[in-house]
Amino acid sequence: MQPEAAQVLALEALGWIAADDEVFPLFVAATGANLGALQAQASDPDFLAAVLDFLLQDDRWVVAFCDAQGHPYTAPQSARAALPGGAVVNWT
Repeated sequence: MQPEAAQVLALEALGWIAADDEVFPLFVAATGANLGALQAQASDPDFLAAVLDFLLQDDRWVVAFCDAQGHPYTAPQSARAALPGGAVVNWT
C-alpha cells in the first residue's frame, strides 16, 4: 500500500473511532488529545500511524471498522506498514 492510500485509510479509521461512542473515549484517554488537537494532527503521518496502532489493539474494532468501510480485514495492518514506523524490523 502506498503512503497516500494508507493516510486516507487512517483518516477513515479516525472518523470511525470518533463516531463510536464506546471507542472514542478510550482513544481520547489513550492519546490525551481533544477535538481541536485531533483536527490539527489529522494530516500528520505520525499521528495517523498512532491512530492505526490504536485501532489494531482490538480485533473487534478492526472487524467493525473494515465492515463499516468495506475494507478487507488486512487493510489496517497494510496501511500501518506504509506509515512512519511501520516497517518490519529485520533482526537477522
